[in-house]
Amino acid sequence: MARKSIEQRIVELEEQKRSLKARLGKQERARDTRRKVLLGALVLHRLEDDKDEEFSRRLREWLKRELPGFLTRDMDKALFDDLMQDTPANAGRQTGNE
Repeated sequence: MARKSIEQRIVELEEQKRSLKARLGKQERARDTRRKVLLGALVLHRLEDDKDEEFSRRLREWLKRELPGFLTRDMDKALFDDLMQDTPANAGRQTGNE
């Protein structure tokens, strides 16, 4: 079996490096997505948690202020209509628990 030239080995190693970097990037994106999902789940849980009404109310108010500037796409804004507007459910939750 013929030995590979140094140039061939370098090319193969560079390709392996590109492949590993791509895998690492994919892992990092998956980790980032997982963190966002879990953080979002925590926020939604705290919004629905009646144990600390004051915290839930302040969190809802903060989201109502921050989300409109953070969300840029109409499709995304529609997902959070209930948090960005005074809907009857939100108004009842805020005034009924104070």
